[in-house]
Amino acid sequence: MHKLMKIPKIAIIGAGAAGLMCAASLIEENTGAEIHLFEKNTILGSKVIISGGGRCNVTTGIRDKKELLSKYTRGSQFLKSAIGKFPPEKVYEWFEKQAVPLKTEKDQRVFPVSNDGKDIVRVFEKLFQKHEVKVHYKESVQKVMKAEDNQIDLRTDQDKYLFDYVVLTTGGNAYQHTGSTGDGYSFAKNFGHTVTPLGPSLNSFMTAEEWPKSISGLALPNAKLEAQADDGKTVKAEGPILFTHFGISGPALFALSSHLSFSKISNEHPIQISISARAEKSFQDWDKLIHEETQRRGAQQFQTFLKKHLQNRLVELILEQLDIEGIKKNSELSKIDRERVAHLLTGHLTLNAIKRRPGDEFVTAGGIVLDEINKKTMQSKLHSGLFFGGEIMNVDGVTGGFNLQASWATGRLAGKSIASMLNSASPTI
Repeated sequence: MHKLMKIPKIAIIGAGAAGLMCAASLIEENTGAEIHLFEKNTILGSKVIISGGGRCNVTTGIRDKKELLSKYTRGSQFLKSAIGKFPPEKVYEWFEKQAVPLKTEKDQRVFPVSNDGKDIVRVFEKLFQKHEVKVHYKESVQKVMKAEDNQIDLRTDQDKYLFDYVVLTTGGNAYQHTGSTGDGYSFAKNFGHTVTPLGPSLNSFMTAEEWPKSISGLALPNAKLEAQADDGKTVKAEGPILFTHFGISGPALFALSSHLSFSKISNEHPIQISISARAEKSFQDWDKLIHEETQRRGAQQFQTFLKKHLQNRLVELILEQLDIEGIKKNSELSKIDRERVAHLLTGHLTLNAIKRRPGDEFVTAGGIVLDEINKKTMQSKLHSGLFFGGEIMNVDGVTGGFNLQASWATGRLAGKSIASMLNSASPTI
């Protein structure tokens, strides 16, 4: 009598970027496995769709591996294998092969040509329908535990199951309205895994000062920010910032905030942020430029000179802060005033952050301890049938497509690793 082939059963918990790519990778390998995808929402990829302001910042245009890994605040070395096997250029190629044309913008962010994040998610919807992936919409996983014969017991609010493999791609606990409520941490703990302290990352700050309101909507395309974390380290970031009615926001501020995820912040414990209006110019550069201008065009109004290099509203703010009359001629500007302006443009303009803007953080800092995960396979070192992908792990990057890139790469590696295990053995019953 011939033995019957046992059909392996795989559960992926969480239909974010990592979960979607994990399922797609399993499909590509033709393992014959029964794939179940559990999603508590009514749709796939809620967070994927809203990333990049609804356009979905799919990945980055950065190709240099060293530069790419430098964009990860935590977990850069751990991600080497996953991103090495599925780097940005391969992510780009994969989606274009799925008939979603992409484009790389000047700031190296990659988006669908359609500017619609739903087009990215539709790729997976079509794949799953064609290959009969069992998608469990609105079915919330309650427990994941060890079972006999190295299987995994999975309980939901609707049923109970036994699986040979489980992939935790539940995300962190940021943007909770998309379903990222941190459930995966408790699932992982049931297998002995450790979770680091968790904190918010990539968020805006509310400030003690009121003056940002007066220039609300003003963006500086390449500012430099500095602040001091609780551990005493000076952290820096460069790039665009935006002044708002509540304080300060923008990509450079998000990058700075990723280094301050575990720093206390309150009215009693503010974090002072120093702002340089143009990252490429030092105090000496501004001082020399102002001095040379006063020599060449002494009769010119000082504000006229400043407005050649800075936005009008910023110039008005600087002159107001320093109590310098804009109509004063260049030749009337004292050396002390010239230096005061140069200093204000290179870090002496400060804001005291007193609160992270509620609900604004997009990524969770912290997660499953990386030493407990095999970085070459994404498999748990504590249980052979358990895998991880995406933000549930202690990996996170700055804005610009880096977090989605990490999720695509780790989700794909988890799927490929399971497929490799299945293809190297043919279980029977």
